[in-house]
Formats: sequence, structure tokens, C-alpha cells
Amino acid sequence: MQDKEVKSFIVDTIETIAFVIVAVIIIRFFIGEIRWIPSGSMHPTLLEGDRIFVERFTRFYDTPERGDIMIFYPPFVELDSSFGGVFRRLSGFFCKDIAYIKRVVGMPGDKIEIKEAPDGAHVVYINDKPFDEPYIKSKYDYIKCNEKMYCGPFVVPEGQYFMMGDNRGNSQDSRFWGFLPKDRFIGKAVFLFWPPSRMKNL
Repeated sequence: MQDKEVKSFIVDTIETIAFVIVAVIIIRFFIGEIRWIPSGSMHPTLLEGDRIFVERFTRFYDTPERGDIMIFYPPFVELDSSFGGVFRRLSGFFCKDIAYIKRVVGMPGDKIEIKEAPDGAHVVYINDKPFDEPYIKSKYDYIKCNEKMYCGPFVVPEGQYFMMGDNRGNSQDSRFWGFLPKDRFIGKAVFLFWPPSRMKNL
């Protein structure tokens, strides 16, 4: 192969790689991305190994609603703000930042309290009314509240959210680390596509 052909091949390869990287960043930032579920904190809605599509478009003009399943960076994790860190988050290449998936339970301004009934059932009260949650694994399978946990009563601050996993007996959520600022949201889980037998809208 002649030198000109080698140079042309190298240039074409670099241009192709650059185009793919830019396309991936644009798609992930403006449209959405694919994620897999690593833990059981969202049973029975999502199981370990499930593949989901996370849309990111609506965050440019809307805010999460109660009941939405959201992907986010937890508030106690310090994100790498260097060029490399930002690039890895945008592209998904070699990104090691911890991301959680939980459901929006408390909205800004809501009064939240988790109460235990005499029969052992745990119920989330929102603005002094019991909140119906048909999606949770069990109202009896719950981590008991203690003085170190965020079980209320409290009011969710403006611009922040109270997040909980559907598997209340096995979820490290807002009960342990508090409120989630809205700028920590990555996107909304909208579709479970793998395995095919569990395919559904979320």
C-alpha cells in the first residue's frame, strides 16, 4: 500500500470514529440511551438484567411527575467535572459514575411521612393522605424507619424530589440519603425491551 493510500485510510478511519463519537453524544444527550438493571431495588417492576430505554428529550421542557421511573446521579456522589469526566458521561465510553434508578414519590412542596400500621404494613402519606402504590413489591416488606432515616414528617424542598425503589425492603433510596436535586436527573425510563417476554411500557 502506498503512502498516500495509507494516509487516506488513516484519515478516513479517524473521521469515521469522530463521526460515530459525535453521533453517540448527540443521541445520548438529546434523545435517549439504553441502560441495564443491576440490582433488585425496583422489583417487581424491573428485574436484574432487564434492558430499558431511557428518554432524555422531555427534560429540556418538562419536569418529572409523581410515579415516573427516573435514572439519576445520587446526591452523595461527586461527579468528575474534568473534560474526561464530562466526555465519558456524554458518550458512555468507560463511564464509571454511579447512577440509580428509582421512582418519584415526593414532589417539591409535598409533605411526606412514612407510617407503620399495627399489622406491620408501611404506607407513604403525601399531604396527610395515604398514597396508593400498586406497583410496590409489598407494603409489608419494608425497611423499618429509625431516627437516622428520612421518614418524615417533612416537606420536600423546592427544586428537589423524594425517590423510592419499588422494592421497599431492599432499596437504598431517599429514606437514607435525603432529597434529590432536579439537576441530578439523567432521564426517564419509558420502555423495557429485554427480555422480550417482559417487554412493556414503564
